[in-house]
Amino acid sequence: VQLQACGGGLVQAGGSLSVSCAASGRASSAYAMGWFRQAPGKGREFVATINWTGGSTHYADSVKGRFTISRDNAKRAVYLQMNSVKYEDTAVYYCAGSMRARDSSWSGDYNYWGQGTLVTVSS
Repeated sequence: VQLQACGGGLVQAGGSLSVSCAASGRASSAYAMGWFRQAPGKGREFVATINWTGGSTHYADSVKGRFTISRDNAKRAVYLQMNSVKYEDTAVYYCAGSMRARDSSWSGDYNYWGQGTLVTVSS
């Protein structure tokens, strides 16, 4: 399974940006998916997760109410809509796929990782 993230770029604080992730290879829709991020000089942190049906989502407190994770199993894609972005949202965003159907905020539950896409928020 290969994951390809795209859509990152430069956005002003308070603005919106959407990043997406497409799965290829021997991918199944029965995967939980997640977004993680790594800011410069910091460790990787959980952002959002969605279960395989799309019926369950969870968010980090820092993004709750501003970010929305969604998926389209027919397209084998997962999305992260980021609204009201803040300077501290600047990071490389990674999508990840878990062979577990349940959503999870723990990176150890994820088996597949995309290459990351850079989101830069200007203040």
